[in-house]
Amino acid sequence: MREKTIEQYLCDAALRHGGRAYKWVSPGRVGVPDRLVVLPGGNVFGVECKAPGKTPTVLQARIHAELRALGLEVAVVDSREAVDLLMGDI
Repeated sequence: MREKTIEQYLCDAALRHGGRAYKWVSPGRVGVPDRLVVLPGGNVFGVECKAPGKTPTVLQARIHAELRALGLEVAVVDSREAVDLLMGDI
């Protein structure tokens, strides 16, 4: 399964929950999570999508840690099951 497939599954899951999964592109700043998920009730978190078994790069892990220190939850998903778990579907 490709990263793109997991990312699309995440977007679909966010829609099923009444939210959105916005593509996050930060010009001049690489390493931000792939998606910013916004769900009803003010639940906002970043999600890094990876191909099965892959992990964030060193730079991505550092940026994720910075965001977590600022209070933003950041999750890494590498399967549909991980998306389901993140979204509370399991």
